[in-house]
Amino acid sequence: MKTRILIVDDELSMREFLTILLEREGYEMASAASAADALAHLEKGLFDLVISDVQMPGLNGIELLGRIKSSSPDTAVLMITAFSEAEQAVEAMKLGAYDYIAKPFKIEEVKQLVKNALEKSELKRENSVLRLHAHERDSFCGIIAASPRMKEIFALIRKVAPGNSSVMIQGESGTGKELVARAIHGSSPRSAKSFIAVNCGAIPETLIESELFGHKKGSFTGAVADRPGLFEQAEGGTLFLDEIGELPLLMQTKLLRVLQEREFRRVGDSVVRKTDVRILTASNRDLDVQVKEGGFREDLFYRINVMQILLPPLRERIEDIPLLVDSFFRKFSAAAPRGEVITPAALKALMNYPFPGNIRELENIVERSLILDTSIISEVNLPKQVVSGGSPCLCTEVAIPGEGIALELLLENLEKQYLLKALERTNGAKKKAAELLGMSFRSFRYRLAKFGLDTGEE
Repeated sequence: MKTRILIVDDELSMREFLTILLEREGYEMASAASAADALAHLEKGLFDLVISDVQMPGLNGIELLGRIKSSSPDTAVLMITAFSEAEQAVEAMKLGAYDYIAKPFKIEEVKQLVKNALEKSELKRENSVLRLHAHERDSFCGIIAASPRMKEIFALIRKVAPGNSSVMIQGESGTGKELVARAIHGSSPRSAKSFIAVNCGAIPETLIESELFGHKKGSFTGAVADRPGLFEQAEGGTLFLDEIGELPLLMQTKLLRVLQEREFRRVGDSVVRKTDVRILTASNRDLDVQVKEGGFREDLFYRINVMQILLPPLRERIEDIPLLVDSFFRKFSAAAPRGEVITPAALKALMNYPFPGNIRELENIVERSLILDTSIISEVNLPKQVVSGGSPCLCTEVAIPGEGIALELLLENLEKQYLLKALERTNGAKKKAAELLGMSFRSFRYRLAKFGLDTGEE
């Protein structure tokens, strides 16, 4: 379903200009010549964003904003103003407008503001959904679980949520670290503000600073307009830095300063901006080891590790598997389940499987099974490694000789073999090899360099 935007302006030329501009960006557009006309549109259906002029005959834009926020608080609103109306624009933002567009404006600036406003609106809706399901049976803020280990984590989330302390969430890939971060935010006094998640390993190293702190127009090639960063977008709310161990050392230093001083500058700007953002972090790597190896700053580690939540892998909470299967069945099935959603044999196979990919792997298995048979999850439609109880481990039996072993050397040799085997499988394509081993490209390159295997080629 396309994103819907409503333009409200008494000037026909402005309505037509914005409609054509944003239709080219792929949005579904509607327009209204007055606030009264806009309210009629809003009664007929939901809009993701309203862009309204401040000065209009009859009901003005500020009054329209108040009506929208009272009936649909998650709908984002942008105000159009002249420079002489700056005070009204500030008043509008205090009343809930996301931002304002000052005339005369630039096309790229409008596109970016619309994109940012829609992202914030979507985050608000996600938070609303999380709060709606917070009291469901065997669920806490969208996390499905009934096992004692997870109930302990629910209790810990309730304890840490009300404060502002940084929380580090650790666990294997696929264990639900972002869900826990969202639960902390959703249970906190900041829940009405934005929750913004960013995967530090997915951002090119040259763009990380701009992404986090924003940039000033002209500060680098492609900076066609002033742009707020994630810290500004999350103001008053929560910023979740996933895979924080992937941050380059220079950015670790800058992040540490922001956490200490609670202020930052956009790239290319001299203006110092204050920030009130709670930082939550996550990593599936052992940051203690990274600190010892010099890959992560020790002072930053202690700054973000005030409280720690360690998520258990799925193989250590198998009593949650039936609940998760039922939840995923309802998610992927077109029809409501009638009776059992999984055969006893299939459930037994799942509960005996070690799940190296954790909850994410279970979700994919359920989706795959329902593609093959929409009525029930059966053993016939499970992957072969699940039915056989297989695991991607190299060995099934561990033996220690009488004279002992050099474990670190053994593990290093094993890691090196996996790196070489992955490169061999992908004909030297490093990005594909990293994906094959379930790690970020930056982490893969780091390990290659560690063993002197990095040729510098992509």
